[in-house]
Amino acid sequence: MPKTTAAADRSLAGQLSRPASLILALPLIVLLGFAFLVPVAKLLLGSVFTPTATAEHYLRIVHEPLFLRILLRTVRTAAIVTLLAFLLGYPVALVMSRLGGRAAMIVAACVLIPLWTSVLVRSYAWIVLLQRTGIVNSALLYWGLIDQPLKLIYTEGAVIVAMTHVLLPYMILPIFSSLRSIPPELDRAATNLGAGPWTSFLAVTLPLSLPGVYAGAIMVFILSLGFYVTPALVGGPQNLTIATLIAQQTTELLNWPFAGALAGVLLAVTLGLVAAFRRSLRVGKRV
Repeated sequence: MPKTTAAADRSLAGQLSRPASLILALPLIVLLGFAFLVPVAKLLLGSVFTPTATAEHYLRIVHEPLFLRILLRTVRTAAIVTLLAFLLGYPVALVMSRLGGRAAMIVAACVLIPLWTSVLVRSYAWIVLLQRTGIVNSALLYWGLIDQPLKLIYTEGAVIVAMTHVLLPYMILPIFSSLRSIPPELDRAATNLGAGPWTSFLAVTLPLSLPGVYAGAIMVFILSLGFYVTPALVGGPQNLTIATLIAQQTTELLNWPFAGALAGVLLAVTLGLVAAFRRSLRVGKRV
């Protein structure tokens, strides 16, 4: 009975014409238009017309080294967070795909529970861990490894570690989905042909899981570029990112035109890097 129902659903989906599909998607398109496109367009237009057309705010970003350093720090942090999320997330996704029963449910719960917890709460947890009187410094002092507390909080390293922890599930889940879609017969065939576990992983598992790796990398990288809460709390004013700088311009300085210019630069950098990444993937597939 379930197979019949699933087949009927697929048949119904295949019978929908393009106009009917567009009508079904229209409410979501309208919602995205009013909630995202209209505010972004208004912000970008405000960065150029203040009230007459000018490129003053964009030239300020280019000419002042401070803003370029903040932009480079944002991109560098996003790249490092993406790499760390891959290195830490791939083994977890691999273990999840190989386990079964209750063990798989426990590992999946450990991955999903952080997504159900507020980012604000998780960021404050890192402050508790890394502050001068926090758990990490207290443990190091107790074991005699250091003589005085280390400055762990309000550093770029703290921002990277905390952001990696917060965004790790967005890397694990796409990789897990790709690994679960790999037929187990391929690994057994590679073993029967004399391949060891490491050779089988490099020749079969890793290449077939790359779509999930690419999807996770794009999601983590884009989210890292625009992340605000964790860098603001854990990084402090000494480690500004583009997102925290935009918030500072809008809430403290009330400089909306310059904030719009910063948002436009961040949007352009994000789209440019994602387009370059996708292009490199297409070139790699042809090769």
